[in-house]
Amino acid sequence: MTAPDLGTEELFGKKKYERNPLVPLGAFATLGVLVFGLVSFRQGNHKRSQLLMRARVGVQAATVALMVGTVYFGTKRDEESGKQN
Repeated sequence: MTAPDLGTEELFGKKKYERNPLVPLGAFATLGVLVFGLVSFRQGNHKRSQLLMRARVGVQAATVALMVGTVYFGTKRDEESGKQN
């Protein structure tokens, strides 16, 4: 079984950002909270670091929920448009 031949534009092109621009923002927010939490841990502020790691889990969960929702509603919309044609 071979993988489908997907072009770079199809994988990383504008289409994905047009579907849901909040997913890349969520990914960058997750990264920002993670880095800030690690910096706090390194500085010895364990209480703030623990709080930021918990916040990271929440932001990451919201990002995953956005990705799943985008796939679900995108598939549903594609099915509905296929029935109309």
